[in-house]
Amino acid sequence: IDNISYQTAPQDLRRLFEKYGEIGDIHIPRDRYTKQSKGFGFVRFYSRRDAEYAMDRMDGRWVDGREIRVAMARYERPIDERSRNGGSGGYRSSRRGKLAG
Repeated sequence: IDNISYQTAPQDLRRLFEKYGEIGDIHIPRDRYTKQSKGFGFVRFYSRRDAEYAMDRMDGRWVDGREIRVAMARYERPIDERSRNGGSGGYRSSRRGKLAG
């Protein structure tokens, strides 16, 4: 989910997206030093069908004064050296902040 307000919290995303299906987890990355939201996040649904439904219904919707962009995330191998040496992977895409399904 891209272009979310810097004030949007995980519970806000849960409230918006839970009507589309059962949510596994929600993550809003934060700056390591300032702890401020980076303006994008992830909502993981247990069902891919629910994730697609949420994406169709929420993409382009205005939330907290911002037009959000919602798309499916895709998993890729980590590209930094720390991750290659035993770290865990993460979500990457051509656009940041995708909906996971």
